[in-house]
Amino acid sequence: MLEACRVEAVDSIFDVEAAGRLLTESFAPWVQELGLKVETVEAGRPPGAPTDWQPGAVLRLPFSPSICHGSGAVCGQSLMALADTSMVLACAAAWNGYRPMTLIDQTMHFLRPVTFDVVSDARMVRIDHRTSFGRAMLYSAVDKRPVGMVASAYATA
Repeated sequence: MLEACRVEAVDSIFDVEAAGRLLTESFAPWVQELGLKVETVEAGRPPGAPTDWQPGAVLRLPFSPSICHGSGAVCGQSLMALADTSMVLACAAAWNGYRPMTLIDQTMHFLRPVTFDVVSDARMVRIDHRTSFGRAMLYSAVDKRPVGMVASAYATA
């Protein structure tokens, strides 16, 4: 479980900068070694958003031989870590700051091998004071085709 590192301010919204701090200050060193990049954070409804808009975060996993298995494709563990990390940041976006939580369920459907940068678009489906649910779509940064679908659930402290 992550340490209780609250990234919040009274008059500000959880943004890319706050997400970057959370990523570098609170995640395990091996997760940091993946080189994940925070691309966007949506803590508040953007103008013109559809009625089914959900808070979320978009992260990129840069391709590297160090995260691949023998076949040259990115290993599933790296993709699961990308999905989990992006969901933690999506939860923080929905709460406008980090709260201690623990992963209680994560199901991933792997759709095709990955030999390129992967982007995870994580969105909150339901949040309450005890349990939060989210989904993440993983797709190729090259052609935008899906490479994985993830459903996650978190218990909050």
